Amino acid sequence: MKELGKISVSRHPVGAESEGQRIDNYLSRVCKGVPKSHLYRILRSGEVRVNRKRVGPDYRLQPGDEVRIPPIRLAQAPRPPVPAGRAYRILHEDDDLLAIDKPAGMAVHGGSGVSFGVIEQLRRQRPEARFLELAHRLDRETSGLLLVAKRRSALTALHDQFRQGKVEKFYLALVRGRWQAPLRHVSLALHKYRTAAGERRVSVSREGKPARSVVRLLARWENFSLLEVELKTGRTHQIRVHLSHLGFPLCGDDKYGDFDLNKALQKQGLGRMFLHAARLAFDQPASGARLQLAAPLAEELGDFLQRLDAEEERDFGAELPTAGL
Repeated sequence: MKELGKISVSRHPVGAESEGQRIDNYLSRVCKGVPKSHLYRILRSGEVRVNRKRVGPDYRLQPGDEVRIPPIRLAQAPRPPVPAGRAYRILHEDDDLLAIDKPAGMAVHGGSGVSFGVIEQLRRQRPEARFLELAHRLDRETSGLLLVAKRRSALTALHDQFRQGKVEKFYLALVRGRWQAPLRHVSLALHKYRTAAGERRVSVSREGKPARSVVRLLARWENFSLLEVELKTGRTHQIRVHLSHLGFPLCGDDKYGDFDLNKALQKQGLGRMFLHAARLAFDQPASGARLQLAAPLAEELGDFLQRLDAEEERDFGAELPTAGL
């Protein structure tokens, strides 16, 4: 049976890491497990105070503010501790951000049946860090570059760049079929929906949101093509759905792929989806200097390409992809 836990009246000084954060989002972070409806109720009733004054849910915190949180009773389900796990490969780190090489099969955060993800493990591995938040997301099955902000100001700046299209995003994808065009611009609107079983899916639809990708051919074999995909928008499952809709499903994709082919590929050593976040270019949040970061192709993906090369000759491209792509 769940036990009732109690949070007594508490006062929280606001540091620089929370500068500019809305009070409702701050409460959601501090009062983990409390329903948002309850948090909005105590905000509306004035039980939450900032500097001894009532505030609305859209109030943005400033360094030096003091937040008073009233007693809150909630049902507490025991949570298994987050394992520290193996340290992630660090591709770049400075005072504002951290770039890691995310392995395939690891969710970026807990939820939807996943008790923990990359961000929870990073916080466990770095208990001294006052602030660690995801600047963007990758699908669980995707490997490669993942950005984590170490300051609230850096998170806001990175979110602005992603929203304004100032971040260059390049992925590597192996698809079934012989892709012909050296360069192709793909513009197909995408619509999100739920299956009868409640699973999230995306399809090409005129009623969807605009989605643009630029596809470059890197290498081609008899039955496969290696593509570099530059995302101009960041819709859910965009690469997977665009390419599948065009008749070139990603190898190993268990949602939009060729399921019979995936089974055959597993026997040949490819037991995951072939999608890798290879490169990012963006402005460093504090200095404004342009950063260009790269993640080397995951070992299991590189091994599979070498196996293809050993079995048949490529007719496009000269070298297998490296971190410098």
